[in-house]
Amino acid sequence: MLRMFGWLALLARSDRAKDAEILILRHQIAVLQRQVKTPRLSWADRAVLAALARLLPRGQLCQLRLIISPRTLMRWHAHLVQRRRTYPRRTRGRPRTASAVRALVVEMARDNPGWGYRRIHGELTGLGYQLAPSTAWQILKDAGF
Repeated sequence: MLRMFGWLALLARSDRAKDAEILILRHQIAVLQRQVKTPRLSWADRAVLAALARLLPRGQLCQLRLIISPRTLMRWHAHLVQRRRTYPRRTRGRPRTASAVRALVVEMARDNPGWGYRRIHGELTGLGYQLAPSTAWQILKDAGF
């Protein structure tokens, strides 16, 4: 009689929920077949289970007999989302001056030994480059002028 009610409950579920449950159970079986003792889930196994569990309604997830608790599944899903949402860290400070501009400053200083960093800055500004005078001074200092 209980099995009959279980089958009737299956009719009320959506096809998407049924498919997700089947995939979760099949993946668990594959994991358990690879291991005789306690299951040790890899990162990929955790990701698959967490992603598929999100397709099921929360109440239905608690009724499944999983090899891990639903709370653990939700934690894995949170970590999965967190990994996807992280952005690469940017370097600190101001961006470096382009190597072409650096080469131009050094070339101007080499060709015109009487020019200082302010004159070189003025010439570069006249050519359309935006550069601070202190940056021209730092480039010349680093180049040994």
